[in-house]
Amino acid sequence: MKIIIKNKTYWIAILFSVFFANLSFANSSIVYSLPIFGKAKYSKGFTNFEYVNPNAPKGGKITLPAYAGFDNFNSYIFKGIAAHETSSLLNDSLGVVASDDPSTVYPLIAKAFEMPKDKSYIGFILDENAKFSNGDKITADDVIFSFNILISKGSPIYKMYYADVASVKKIADNHIQFIFKKNTDNRDLPLILAGLPVFSEKFWEGKDFSKPVLEPQLGNGAYVVQDFEVGKYIVLKRDDNYWAKDLPSIKGFFNFDEIRYDYYQDTTVTLQALFAGNIDVREEYIAKNWVTGYDNDLLKSKVIKKEKFKHNKTAILQHFAFNLRKDKFKEAKVREAISLAFNFEWANEKLFYNQYKRLTSTFTNSGMEADKKPVGKEYDILKKAGASDDILFNNVPVVIVNNDYMMQRKNLRKAVVLLKEAGYDFVNGKMTNLATNQPLEFEVLNNSSSGAVFTRVMLPFIKSLEKIGIKVFFRTIEVNSFKNRMDNFDYDVAILSFAMPQFPGAEQRELWGSKAKNVKGGYNYSGVSSKLVDNIIEEINKAKNIDDYKASVRAFDRVLRHGHYLIPQWYSPESRVAYWDKFAYPQADIGFRIHTWWAK
Repeated sequence: MKIIIKNKTYWIAILFSVFFANLSFANSSIVYSLPIFGKAKYSKGFTNFEYVNPNAPKGGKITLPAYAGFDNFNSYIFKGIAAHETSSLLNDSLGVVASDDPSTVYPLIAKAFEMPKDKSYIGFILDENAKFSNGDKITADDVIFSFNILISKGSPIYKMYYADVASVKKIADNHIQFIFKKNTDNRDLPLILAGLPVFSEKFWEGKDFSKPVLEPQLGNGAYVVQDFEVGKYIVLKRDDNYWAKDLPSIKGFFNFDEIRYDYYQDTTVTLQALFAGNIDVREEYIAKNWVTGYDNDLLKSKVIKKEKFKHNKTAILQHFAFNLRKDKFKEAKVREAISLAFNFEWANEKLFYNQYKRLTSTFTNSGMEADKKPVGKEYDILKKAGASDDILFNNVPVVIVNNDYMMQRKNLRKAVVLLKEAGYDFVNGKMTNLATNQPLEFEVLNNSSSGAVFTRVMLPFIKSLEKIGIKVFFRTIEVNSFKNRMDNFDYDVAILSFAMPQFPGAEQRELWGSKAKNVKGGYNYSGVSSKLVDNIIEEINKAKNIDDYKASVRAFDRVLRHGHYLIPQWYSPESRVAYWDKFAYPQADIGFRIHTWWAK
């Protein structure tokens, strides 16, 4: 049979592309999960995560509360207040983390991952079915566009987040490689990149990504925006053509046809909204409400239920954050002295009905708290990182306790000693910096969503500090103004919360790293700038096995607590949730996960 090749060049191109495609995999492996250490819980071919109901019925509606307001549908930029959940429900990422295997990434937009032997890059092979909600196919060009637009136009934090990426390379329409900088020891970088949200390059053409927009962007997630009124509500409709709905990593999630978020100015109003039937589910953040606020016929007749959901998460780091950019807080002894006056025990008994536990660590409830003197690997890591203070090596970090009157007096006397060592003393009854003649006084800033609660907490704290000559002003401002002041580091002390990961890694650079200190819109609110802190963060990211990793995290926790950069507050080991009895959820100790629920 005679074969006529009309375009010789075309066939040569195909042969070369096949050759180089095979060559590109010669020194790499195709894998279907990305675990930090050891093996993934779920192997290739798994059907669904164990903590969901894969047969959960689809349908129904649910109304949930959101707080403050919004003026933007782009949650990835510095400006504006993004609409609630628009990042997680409207946009998917290359991979997804399982709640019962938080150290591993599983496929989503990327159906597989390419890992070279030398770990010099990470490759993503896109699912051929992946598409945006308008039917457009997701391509390598969209992924590359998403990466580039985030580091050039997105919030400044993304430029730091992806700082160890040297370049991005398109291998094929469904295959991308992120090439790492030489000598990079960022173990988490493949997982960080797997969390990259993917945007439509076509949709954003001619638009300014850096500016807040009220046009819902073209997404690829489980929901699309159906209706909204700025600052008041947003209605999300489940996309019937959602391309990933039957993927093992998505099956059992996103069961409601419609999710509506109604906006409120504070959490106390939403309790009455629940009883009135205006919202369906409400997580309770106020202990007094949980104990005394639900005694009515709706609860007695079980029309509304309230339940506690145990979770396996590292505790949320709720705290008073000192702004070390202020001269008054640059000395650790001053920060420690102030923390001695905070009386958690009184607040827990008198205000919280003993519903909370004191945060004892940066990573409380993780199993990686520094609760003993450093030995073995942790000791070696501290030495290698440059630690020299004997207190770090010879003391067990302790949390201040003020459980009776005598203990409070003892702690305040200790605070005065520390302040004198830092160059302060009483002048006309005021604790004064003897070098500058400036009295020690500061403002504690809080946002309006929890103002009433913290007013009661602050009163005894303020009175205790007054006893040692320190003047404190407590101010609650509305959420948008609070965000603006945080973004611009315009505060003395702020009440903040961080959702700490179960496996701390590269993100700690953004929370505590020196390079993040002056990044506006970033997360190093305290302004920590310490070579020792930076070095230990790198030890965490360089750890080659789980034992080295845990030792590094404990060393890091020890150094942060030794620095007294914040005053830890409290946490609950359970999520407290009240809901109308028309919903069901899977039985799993993963906490409150509304997107695994379904309508009965």
